[in-house]
Amino acid sequence: MRARQSLLLTAIFVFCFSLPTFAQQTPAKPATAAQPDYLPLTVFYDLFADEGAAIAALKKIDAGWNNAYAAMLLDVIFFIPSRSTQEKTAALLEKASGLRYRNDLNPFYEWLWSMDPGQHPQYAEFKAAIYEGVDPRFREYFEKNPRSRIRLDEIRWGGVRRDGIPPLKNPKMIAATAATYLDDNNVIFGVAIDGDVRAYPKRILAWHEMVKDKIGGRELNGVYCTLCGAMILYDTTVNGVHYELGTSGFLYRSNKLMYDHATKSMWSTLTGEPVVGALVGKGIELPTLYVVTTTWKEWKTRHPNTLVLSLETGHDRNYGEGVAYYDYFATDRLMFNVPKLDKRLANKAEVLALRYGNEPLAIAADFLARNRVYQDRTGKTDFVVLTDASGANRVYEAANVKFASWDSDKTARDRAGQSWTVTESELTGANGQRLKRLAGHRSFWFGWSSQFPNTRLVK
Repeated sequence: MRARQSLLLTAIFVFCFSLPTFAQQTPAKPATAAQPDYLPLTVFYDLFADEGAAIAALKKIDAGWNNAYAAMLLDVIFFIPSRSTQEKTAALLEKASGLRYRNDLNPFYEWLWSMDPGQHPQYAEFKAAIYEGVDPRFREYFEKNPRSRIRLDEIRWGGVRRDGIPPLKNPKMIAATAATYLDDNNVIFGVAIDGDVRAYPKRILAWHEMVKDKIGGRELNGVYCTLCGAMILYDTTVNGVHYELGTSGFLYRSNKLMYDHATKSMWSTLTGEPVVGALVGKGIELPTLYVVTTTWKEWKTRHPNTLVLSLETGHDRNYGEGVAYYDYFATDRLMFNVPKLDKRLANKAEVLALRYGNEPLAIAADFLARNRVYQDRTGKTDFVVLTDASGANRVYEAANVKFASWDSDKTARDRAGQSWTVTESELTGANGQRLKRLAGHRSFWFGWSSQFPNTRLVK
């Protein structure tokens, strides 16, 4: 078996040797199963052997077919060195699924995810062996049959090694007046925590997807999932424990999976919870803080003393507006498919994503642009969304206050005629009542709805 694994790893290393540090393409798949008499992993490793051994392996897989094997074949098909064996593997998937392979594996993934075929008892080890050939550190995610809150066959390789999309850690910040590289209409992610005000331009974060910074004296992570369009700000300290996070290299439903340096558990970007590994089931969830997606002009007008990311990141990138992921953002097509698309909105329509009390809610950004003051309730939380002229959304507690209007600047009014001062952290009434800012972030509709298929939508 060790000889077969060595052959497999050699083939994958050859395949991956020229992978760039920054990429974002190439699929790969997993599975689930729990039935009798599974074939040993050596049979699947033989797909990397000579033509005769590979054909014999495919015959064994066909004769003892279990739908759980589809995930294993999808994991390896692009790594198989023989073109002929690749084609025969695709033909076996066609036979099992009744689908036609037209140089597109996505229909096979969707077929697999439409059912629960169970999982080969050694599937996690198989996944560890396959992806160890891409990056030896990948083994740490899957070895020893880790606990998981998600299907392993939905975890796809994103085309990069661990931290191949390099996070920014304590990056250089400059004054707004020095940020001559930014145009007024450039998109930034604005953060204001305890008087510490910072702007993180999308044009920079699209290349790094994570910024680890100390803001307002707290260790915070801004995680930007370019594929799902979500920028979320997390406090990475829970119960006195700081979790040093990075980019795992894998995706779940086209959403970035993070990992922590200590245990190598994988974490969901959208929930801030461990989903695979030693930390699963420990009750850990990163606190979410508020962040606003707005324009540079709007942010610096509100906060002339803001700090902003410098172009001196220590990395050689073209940080021009719209350069990173230009083709991806230009269409409604996905780079990595998801089990099911919700057609109530276009895939990449932007929504304000809220999750209070485990009741997910999405509000279409276009709707909020037409309704600058919007009130609703989700879970046990009454809230109000104030949307300014740039289209930026800020969410606050509403309690029993009914708001009527705001001037898109510093003053909102309730239906009783009372004025409220609007700041990044709270609404303050004339009588001293305070309504705190709530966490919320933008997301592409498909990314949010595939993660939370039971989400309520306001449009």
